[in-house]
Amino acid sequence: MAGMWSRVVRPVSLAEALDALAAHGEQARIVAGGTDVLVELQRGVKPTSTLIDVFGLRELAYVRRSGGVIALGGLATHNDVLAAPFARDAMLPLAQACVEVGAPQIRTRGTIAGNVVTASPANDTIAPLIALDAEIVLVSRARGERVVALREFYTGFRTTQLRSDELVREIRFRALGGERRGIFLKLGLRRAQAISVIDVAVVVALSANGRVTEARIALGCLAPTVVRAATAEQFLLGRRLDEATCAEAGRIACEDATPIDDVRGSAGYRSTTLAALIERALDRIANGREADGFPDAPVLLQTPAPPAVARPFDGTIETTINDEPRTLQGAQHKTLLNAIRENAGLTGAKEGCAEGECGACTVWLDGAAVMSCLVPASQAHGARITTIEGLANDDALHPLQQAYIDCGAVQCGFCIPGMIMAGAKLLEECGARKERGTPSLDDYQAAISGNLCRCTGYRKILDAMEQAAREMSAAEPHPDAVHA
Repeated sequence: MAGMWSRVVRPVSLAEALDALAAHGEQARIVAGGTDVLVELQRGVKPTSTLIDVFGLRELAYVRRSGGVIALGGLATHNDVLAAPFARDAMLPLAQACVEVGAPQIRTRGTIAGNVVTASPANDTIAPLIALDAEIVLVSRARGERVVALREFYTGFRTTQLRSDELVREIRFRALGGERRGIFLKLGLRRAQAISVIDVAVVVALSANGRVTEARIALGCLAPTVVRAATAEQFLLGRRLDEATCAEAGRIACEDATPIDDVRGSAGYRSTTLAALIERALDRIANGREADGFPDAPVLLQTPAPPAVARPFDGTIETTINDEPRTLQGAQHKTLLNAIRENAGLTGAKEGCAEGECGACTVWLDGAAVMSCLVPASQAHGARITTIEGLANDDALHPLQQAYIDCGAVQCGFCIPGMIMAGAKLLEECGARKERGTPSLDDYQAAISGNLCRCTGYRKILDAMEQAAREMSAAEPHPDAVHA
């Protein structure tokens, strides 16, 4: 993937970013999390010689609730949504979609705005945001701000109203609560790292006597854009969500869409599935079970780190790798993975897919586990990186490394550095977030859901994670211990 771009512009403020967009326009591409853009560049989609790297604009990295309105900054990640204390109560459909996006290493980086702007009808967060009646705030140097309803933002397949000199500053919507409830359901071909075959998001308001006073149903992966089930929405108004109503709404919703045929599913299969998903979504809302299955503490693979400070960038990457200051010359046109391997000489992280699918390249960047094949090397400037070479404490292996040896979890070894980095970050996260408690089997599986073992040795890998967690927990001082 080296050489797909030749120049990186790293603005240190929103004003600088708007100036860069005004100067470069369609000749450059914005990159934030990189999880979509770098995949597109690798495939030759919308090639560019210049990246405008805005990930350092921390002023846009927020998830806020003010009164009855939720505001997501243009750099809010999927993890930022999941970590918000009001995620379950105020924006459940969006949170449910976020936990379905890719794998944890994708969610630490991928932004909601990026998911929205990429504009694929299969992108998980678009349907819940449309069901929540979100609006998007766009800003440019020449015209200032404009606000567009998200339902009007899409003009066709992967096309939007976004102009070449505009940036997404904020996405906002009314918080759920009281009479307003919502849910997101998705069908994929596997449990993680799955592109939707179909997804639906439903938001309804119920009166005191249980009748529907508001209904919004958004359907993903059925058409060139995410569409609304307007006929089904109208049918629900004034009705109670009894069994017959839920089933009929599902049937009617099929009249609002002309499902597509593709490699993931036929049009007929999608129609049948759509009716069942709508019926299930409404039934769960009616019975107060819309949050069933949503984890109390989603695995983030991210721990607190000192906030990164945007620093001027002249093409030379000044970074810290495994607690050692490093200067990486001639690496700005590379991915972080290639810069680590080629410029820093650390070859533990591997390239297995170059698309964020296998996890073999997992490292830690400013406290978050990331797929380094999807990170522009420029984002290492001013950051702290930990690779598998820096996980041990001098001559003492990390408890998870030792557990891999004890449990015979290492097979060919190619995937193991990424597996260990993901697993070790989970253990660190559980230590930092005491409310998580001891990791469960579901936590272990979620932590490595973005890591593929081609030797199919997951059972011993899970055993090693459990052993390391047990040993690390036993080594922690008891909270009632008295220290001299």
